[in-house]
Amino acid sequence: MGNVVFSIIWLIILIFLGFWIAGVAAFFYILFIPFTVCINPLTGLTDFLLTVIQFPRYCAQAMMDGRGFN
Repeated sequence: MGNVVFSIIWLIILIFLGFWIAGVAAFFYILFIPFTVCINPLTGLTDFLLTVIQFPRYCAQAMMDGRGFN
């Protein structure tokens, strides 16, 4: 395990930002994904939203590794 201070900071980011950001992105992802069949340029937006939905996993992985912000 890496630096404990960074692990605590990542936990705080995960709880107060990560879940909320991913929840909002998931709402818009669910809203837009059916329209990608008809409107092809929305595919880039939905791909980006899917990446944002995975932000809590990134926070959790950084927390477990004790990784810094670089």
